[in-house]
Amino acid sequence: MKHLIAKSGDIAEGGRIVRDVAATTVGVFRVAGQLYAYENTCPHQGGPVCQGLLIPRVEEKLNAARGAEGFRFDETDPRLVCPWHGFEFSLTTGCHPGSAEIRLTAFEVTEEGGMVYVGV
Repeated sequence: MKHLIAKSGDIAEGGRIVRDVAATTVGVFRVAGQLYAYENTCPHQGGPVCQGLLIPRVEEKLNAARGAEGFRFDETDPRLVCPWHGFEFSLTTGCHPGSAEIRLTAFEVTEEGGMVYVGV
């Protein structure tokens, strides 16, 4: 079932909104013009994952000999970090970087007529 969660303007670029919808709490994020919606429950131990830190993906830069040359930030793949234990998830896929089987529960999110709706 589709539920109204916010006005489009309430979710700025790079921002989020966390709302109770039906019997669950949902976080909706706007990144690079796209909307993503996830249940606000970390699969690790049930923490409020949608209220965690949003950071770019951190990569170790390697040279041709596979030697480390320092870190860099990949702004194209933002990460959501659970505030309880630091479990990290790709905001665009909902997957944990170490295992695609550990993932956030995603919901369909649409934007119509200046309003944002989530299917829960």
